[in-house]
Amino acid sequence: MAQRPSYLDDYVFNWETLDVVCSGKSSLDAKNYLTELYDKTHVTSFLNGYGFNINDPVESAELFGIFQEALQFIKRYFLIEGNPEGLDLKVPNYLYTITNISELFLAATGNSNYKLKTEESLWAGVILKVMHTILHTDKDLRARYFSTVQQQIFDRFYKFIHRDDENRLFLRNETGTSIPLFDFQTKAKKTRDSIIIKLLHKQENVAEELFDRIGVRIITYNKLDTLRVIKFLHTNYVIMVNNIKPSRSQNTLVDLKLLRKGVYQLYRKAIKDSIPEDDFYQELNRLIAESYPRSSTHPDKNVHTSDEYRAIHFTGRQLIKYKNPFMSSFNEVRKMALKDKENPVSQSLLSLDTSAISRDVRFFYPFEVQITDYESHLKNTQGEASHREYKRSQLRSAMKRIFRPIIELKDIKVD
Repeated sequence: MAQRPSYLDDYVFNWETLDVVCSGKSSLDAKNYLTELYDKTHVTSFLNGYGFNINDPVESAELFGIFQEALQFIKRYFLIEGNPEGLDLKVPNYLYTITNISELFLAATGNSNYKLKTEESLWAGVILKVMHTILHTDKDLRARYFSTVQQQIFDRFYKFIHRDDENRLFLRNETGTSIPLFDFQTKAKKTRDSIIIKLLHKQENVAEELFDRIGVRIITYNKLDTLRVIKFLHTNYVIMVNNIKPSRSQNTLVDLKLLRKGVYQLYRKAIKDSIPEDDFYQELNRLIAESYPRSSTHPDKNVHTSDEYRAIHFTGRQLIKYKNPFMSSFNEVRKMALKDKENPVSQSLLSLDTSAISRDVRFFYPFEVQITDYESHLKNTQGEASHREYKRSQLRSAMKRIFRPIIELKDIKVD
């Protein structure tokens, strides 16, 4: 019998790794979520590459804490004990006995020193996927600037939001352009759990790729005014077209191609017949109302969004300017130290090197804008298009994705 050449090890590929690196597959969808880990030495090297020193007691304790949180998160959202629509499964008792995080990794790759059932190994992989997602949620550096980001983005809009004496809402500038609004809404900060759930079903699975942490919804009284709102936001530099992310733009409200065909005839008619503005407005609004797309054909359309949902939706980016409050306070203390240079404490303070402390931070941050008319808004908030159904679909998708190996193993029927 021919002997296996030793050099073949250099040419045996992990096809799932190649799919993730080369073909856009998410590591959360790989059956072998982790690389080959045969012992604790491999686990230590893997975690070092990931960014954690398992031999550091602080970092090791942090990982173990995230392990415990992942267990609770799974029980709260994905299992029937915390969610009536969850899976009728129980966390294996073995997982509660783990005291060293390395054992969890070895269990997930089938190399534990204990004889584990296949389901127990798959459970370890499920937990590691949730841990990975929690880490990406917590390690988003920009999160510390959120209140500043929120204020600077919303202030651009608030500058043009006005109410008259009868409490009617308008989008209005200093030159007199005014658009009546039914409502102007800002999106509250996403909860940490909702971010984790969203990341668990997103292909990207990294927190910095979430574009809807900050958002506004503008509701007009008709479809024509939704386009006027876009024009207003653009001409008043509330949004910068140059900073819009093209792959995030979706329109299920107005068929721009059909509108473009018909609007030029209306322009010519307005010029030729000197149509009053009110008449022109009514005719244009009627033209727009008759030409709307059936559903989004955008390749990146969110699968959890109902086909009945009607809105114009886009993501902009704004350059945020953050001033470190520490430096302002430190400079005041430094001025006091300069008045008493003989004091040893003052001398120590004045000798401090603050060059590594950032004084100003500037970065682009994404925000969502959703524009719709009143009639569409009512439909959007009812039935299958409701936000509750959207979140339910999102949670179901995350559950099926993370538990897919166990669902297939146990042949569980999931709607």
